[in-house]
Amino acid sequence: MALLACPPCSCVGSRLLQQKRPDVCSSNPRKFLVKCVSQKKQVELERLFSNLNQTTLKREPGSLSSAVFLVAGTTVGAGILAIPAVTQESGFLATAITCVFCWAYMVATGLLVAEVNINTMSQLGSTSVSLVSMAMRTLGDVGVQIVCWTYIFIHYALLVAYVARSSEILTKFVGIPLWESATLFSLVLGGICYFGSQRFIGAVNGVLVTGIIISFAALVAVASGYLQWSALLKANFQAVPMSIPIIILSFVYQNVVPVLCTDLEGDLSKVRTSIVLGTTIPLILFLVWDAVILGTITHVEMGSGKIMDPLQLLESTNVAVGPIVEVFSIFAISTSYIGFVLGLCDFLSDLLKLPAGQSWPVLPYLFTLIPPVVLSLLDPEIFFKALDFAGTYGVLLLFGILPAVMSWSDRYSSSSIAVKVPRLVPGGRFTLSLIVAGAGCVIFSEIFDK
Repeated sequence: MALLACPPCSCVGSRLLQQKRPDVCSSNPRKFLVKCVSQKKQVELERLFSNLNQTTLKREPGSLSSAVFLVAGTTVGAGILAIPAVTQESGFLATAITCVFCWAYMVATGLLVAEVNINTMSQLGSTSVSLVSMAMRTLGDVGVQIVCWTYIFIHYALLVAYVARSSEILTKFVGIPLWESATLFSLVLGGICYFGSQRFIGAVNGVLVTGIIISFAALVAVASGYLQWSALLKANFQAVPMSIPIIILSFVYQNVVPVLCTDLEGDLSKVRTSIVLGTTIPLILFLVWDAVILGTITHVEMGSGKIMDPLQLLESTNVAVGPIVEVFSIFAISTSYIGFVLGLCDFLSDLLKLPAGQSWPVLPYLFTLIPPVVLSLLDPEIFFKALDFAGTYGVLLLFGILPAVMSWSDRYSSSSIAVKVPRLVPGGRFTLSLIVAGAGCVIFSEIFDK
């Protein structure tokens, strides 16, 4: 990667920022800062740096479509399989409204992560920084400890859930032992992440997302014949709070935002577009999925206080639905698995202080791929346990409260850098306070209920 340079100067960020108005920058650092700050104009960024092919030394700009597929693929994970199970009591209408609010909430926190990430790259002069570096710069040692342990817990919990579910499906299809299915799944997708280039991984994600759409369309076509439209009008808002952690978990993609910012060269417009479009696709899928399931299971008698597996509910309505659901599940889990592997490897590389640009760093991938396989084999029934616990506590803390707190420090701390990227989330302190309060309310309500 190559940093785009303005005329030689020592002002913060000027060594990195490629500006649409080059006349703003000056070789005099003091003049540069005064001009940016006194006129209260934020620098309009095209990109922070250029990604170069190490062989040809030609620029390889990140693909916007690949970024959208990466966000969409990461978001559409195993959480979608659990949504109908936790929302059947609240009903589709109340769930749809909740999903839209949760989507907007998670888009906002993802944009906050991107804003802080790009500002951190500007200050540190690095082309790749993870949440650890962001937390160290904005929150200090305490913030780093919270981010590290929460991030690692969430990623391992969800990777364990993905490996457990996928190995169960593969064992049923292929007929091989569970440990072979888990190993095969991890080796194939882990190998793609390890050896594949940005464009190749983006292409694989594109294929997987296309598979999700096709299998999802087939699923809707088969299951919608049993749909009872009147059932979609049910709305029990009192039951909504219990479904929020799983819905929030289903919209998790913020772990790949640092990867996005690097792949898209810190281009604010592309980063914003990839996040908004990449999460809108899962939102539509979630709503249609929930409508089909909740509109077809009204005749199924539920046990007292027992939540039935959505897959079992579908298979009970039509024998042709089961295989389609499992194919859809494999595609959905695979896209999310790739995103989480990339995010965790990037995080561990930063945590282990590995040099930037190192070819094929083995250690982060070993730490990322091996533990989930082992843990999933120790407890094959861990799928729903991992989803529930990670969504209730880890996600709302790491991808709800912390992005707002880091952004608050980044925007309003006197020690923060003078030249910053435009704010990606409007509303100032009020919006940041609302984000923190919303996550805090859900966490405390879950603690008191249990």
